[in-house]
Amino acid sequence: MNYTIRNAKKTDMPQVLNLINELAVFEKEPDAVEVSLSDLEKDGFGEQPAFHCFVAEVEEKIEGIALIYNRYSTWKGKIIHLEDLIVSQAMRGSGLGTALLDQVIKHGHQLGVKRINWEVIDWNEPAIAFYEKKGAKVLRDWDVVHLDESGIKNYIANL
Repeated sequence: MNYTIRNAKKTDMPQVLNLINELAVFEKEPDAVEVSLSDLEKDGFGEQPAFHCFVAEVEEKIEGIALIYNRYSTWKGKIIHLEDLIVSQAMRGSGLGTALLDQVIKHGHQLGVKRINWEVIDWNEPAIAFYEKKGAKVLRDWDVVHLDESGIKNYIANL
């Protein structure tokens, strides 16, 4: 299979959004995606992009993405966060996930980051096995904490 891993372009965002929605269905939360096409275009390609995205392109169709952004660790310094690595259901097992992860790791290495972080849902054993095989540590003793938009508004209202 011939594929290309490259930096995403603004014009790729409709296909990126399709993959995001496909992931939401896979993770049993089909109505959870709130980000819009205009959000992706504005947030990823403005003067100060909020994220960087790599795409895996097969025959002019985007079949996978890796979306990352910069973070800073008080213990380590510069790190990047891999928000999502998504491969279309039709292309899983084809090597695109490995190629995307390879690109993220090379990118982080070039930036000189001290760590690359990401989460994996606890029931996705194939993904956990994939990441562990690549040498990543799955920290099962840490809990992810989220304060959603409603929670933020409630927090502010109670200050």
